[in-house]
Amino acid sequence: MGLKKQFSKSKPVCKVTFELPKKVVSGAKEVVVLGEFNNWQVENGLKMKANKTAFTAALELPTGRDYQFRYLIDNNRWENDGNADGYVATPYGVENCLVMVPVAETVANIKVVTPKKAVAKKVAAKKPVAKKATTKKAAVAKAVTKKAVVKKAVAKKVVAKKVAKKVVADDLKKIEGVGPKIAQLLNAAGFVTFADLSKAKVKALKEVLTNAGPRYKMHNPTTWAKQAKLAANGKWDALKKLQDELNGGV
Repeated sequence: MGLKKQFSKSKPVCKVTFELPKKVVSGAKEVVVLGEFNNWQVENGLKMKANKTAFTAALELPTGRDYQFRYLIDNNRWENDGNADGYVATPYGVENCLVMVPVAETVANIKVVTPKKAVAKKVAAKKPVAKKATTKKAAVAKAVTKKAVVKKAVAKKVVAKKVAKKVVADDLKKIEGVGPKIAQLLNAAGFVTFADLSKAKVKALKEVLTNAGPRYKMHNPTTWAKQAKLAANGKWDALKKLQDELNGGV
């Protein structure tokens, strides 16, 4: 029982081989792998082939995230992989298996760190010159500018508060990959409307999920902003077409 992984050197995917010993599911006629990678849909399940000792199946998964999965036996009972990378508790009193597919370390051979540091040092070296050139008039002008900026900032805050009162929350569950609990997390983080979500960066969305715990860290928000932009513009047909092409929001 276990998971075998083979990372591609040319593209960000990993071939994962699932293996379930026959002795664990004695008498089983059909075993299917269901998980986040096929949206837990039986009709899209990964069917495993039987050999003398085990049921096996392989699947290419995009790197950079983890996936929950389980084995469905004869369409009537579930089995976990005893050698999974981890396990995630569910609201149903059982645990899902976890397969971790990080970005392959062998791909990271591009030397870009050194040049960036060198440029940063050169820019920093120019700062003392700017300080020496500062005059009393410049200092006064700077102080006046700061006051103006503060006034503008206060004005913006007042406007933001007034607008916030009139904002009507959108149903973020219409975005594929966003369930009721994740919608609550997004609202709490300030993403209340489709317009809010359409402007969100993937990094910020991943931070919201990570802070909510391992159960939510597994979700991939890569397409949420794109879906939200279509919803915000009322392009529902285009949104449906995009969602039909997605698999669990990815």
